[in-house]
Amino acid sequence: MSQQTTTKEAHVDVLIIGAGPAGMVCANALVQAGVNVRIVDQRPEGLIAGQADGCQPRTLEVMQSYGLAEKMFKRGEHLHKSVFYNPSPNGGIERTTRSGSINAPSARWEYGVTLHQGGVEQIFEEAMIEKGARVERSTIPTAIELSENANDLQDPNAYTAKVTLDRLDRKEDNTEIVHAKFVLGSDGAHSWVRRMLGINMEGDSTDSIWGVVDMVPDTNFPDIRAQSFVHSHDGTLFIIPRERDQVRLYVQQGADSDVIDPITGRVDKNRTSPKKILAQARKILSPYRIEVKDDKVPWWTVYVVGQRVAKKFAIRDRAFIAGDACHTHSPKAGQGMNASMADSHNLAWKLTYVLRGWSPIFLLKTYESERRAYAQALINFDKGWSKLFTAKPRTEENQDGITHEQFLNAFKTFSGFTSGIAIHYGPSVIVDVTYQTLASNLVIGERMLPHIFIRAANAQPVEIQDLLPADTRFKILVFAGNLSIDKDKVKLQTLAAALDKPENFLKRYGRGDVEKWEVFDVLCFSSAKQDQVDYLDFPEFFRPHYSRVFLDDEDMHGRSGGGGYAKYGVDESAGAIVVVRPDGYVGTIASLDGVDFINTYFAAFLV
Repeated sequence: MSQQTTTKEAHVDVLIIGAGPAGMVCANALVQAGVNVRIVDQRPEGLIAGQADGCQPRTLEVMQSYGLAEKMFKRGEHLHKSVFYNPSPNGGIERTTRSGSINAPSARWEYGVTLHQGGVEQIFEEAMIEKGARVERSTIPTAIELSENANDLQDPNAYTAKVTLDRLDRKEDNTEIVHAKFVLGSDGAHSWVRRMLGINMEGDSTDSIWGVVDMVPDTNFPDIRAQSFVHSHDGTLFIIPRERDQVRLYVQQGADSDVIDPITGRVDKNRTSPKKILAQARKILSPYRIEVKDDKVPWWTVYVVGQRVAKKFAIRDRAFIAGDACHTHSPKAGQGMNASMADSHNLAWKLTYVLRGWSPIFLLKTYESERRAYAQALINFDKGWSKLFTAKPRTEENQDGITHEQFLNAFKTFSGFTSGIAIHYGPSVIVDVTYQTLASNLVIGERMLPHIFIRAANAQPVEIQDLLPADTRFKILVFAGNLSIDKDKVKLQTLAAALDKPENFLKRYGRGDVEKWEVFDVLCFSSAKQDQVDYLDFPEFFRPHYSRVFLDDEDMHGRSGGGGYAKYGVDESAGAIVVVRPDGYVGTIASLDGVDFINTYFAAFLV
């Protein structure tokens, strides 16, 4: 008799399919939050070269919130300068303008850091490995079933997804059925998950064809280590410096390019080569020369610009897609990986709240409403930006071309998108703009602006963003007014008494006490100067530890700090309470006597 084998079955809170940037950010965030998560990927090993470029300023802030930015800074190449070249009257090209690499004055780091996609993914996997989790490679999904039972779908503890996984590196015992409460498809632009869920993409392809080459250059081009935009009569070239002395060339392919397969209508990589792409690059860079050092090209590709957004980002609030699976655009603004990571950063804390029973399942609807709206805005930006890239420069013979001033102005105007700091989430159950005027420069629905305050106890300068780690807690930032003024001091004592009442939000939803709340973290900032108050002047409620109270003043050497209230648009006496979501975005703002309003805000989505 033949022996019958039984297919292995397993249960998991969240199954993530695809270990690209979106999948890795989500997996790491969930692992750090203690969620039972598995992440699988078809690739037998992580990427060692190529794919996405690196991280923009907002993404660096997000990585910092997970404690991972330092690795990015050490391993990547820092982009501080942008240079613009245009056609020279005498033929060839000439340098027209220099500027900073990013025009984003409110960014904590006003520059980008380039590191190949696999290197970024590795940073997140290293953090996961420290917690005992890692990517399950050589694994593909072959079937997915999603429950339609209404009761199950409303129960966050119900295993509503059944996914069959196959191990490609095994001949026996290679099939497993995984029962998951939630599924995330972060499996790229040709997403299997998206296709199985029946989600359509909306948008268009362009006729703009680009070749990409990574290499260590041998060149006399003087700005090879700067982010360089080169417009010539022969097309456009975009240069991005990379780690390990490499650069990446984005090269516009000429009208005579034949990389499109006439039968399929798709790009056929076999119809071109790095040699052909570099030949076009040399034409554009003339009179400068460029060669490949040691004839080594670690990665290259060719693509047609497509701009599409998925019609839905979620099915029944149990299966989600993120990253390239739900939006694709041109790489020239460096948004692919960055937008993908922002998707998961938005989703992870919401999944955690629902799985912990802290929020009803409807909280997950805000993932699609927030990220799809942003994706649509990103596509609209990308259409305009891509046209500027592909358009011919204006000359005597071509008066319809793009002027350098138009391109430079767009570079500055679109910096909110390219840097990532313009992400704005509209009003919803977790974004309440009622009292925006109390902190007029902290835009509700946008990320908390960086600024340095000093600890009241020892004058140590601290960046406020470092007080907002992505630890799944809401941060309650109390801008307490001037504690050297008696009436402001009384007002803060009254607030402390109110917050300490069992019927108000801290004790009602906080799950803990003072410094040990699981849901909240309370920090207090006074506009008083350090020669006017001591840290003991803060009510005891706000200082369970000396490190929790701050002043809006300069450090002892006058090098940093001060001006925070003015920067945020907060009245130095009236103060305000700023509620920052676990993903670092301002959820709402209230007055110091607005505890009832904050109660109502949290009652809408906390259990």
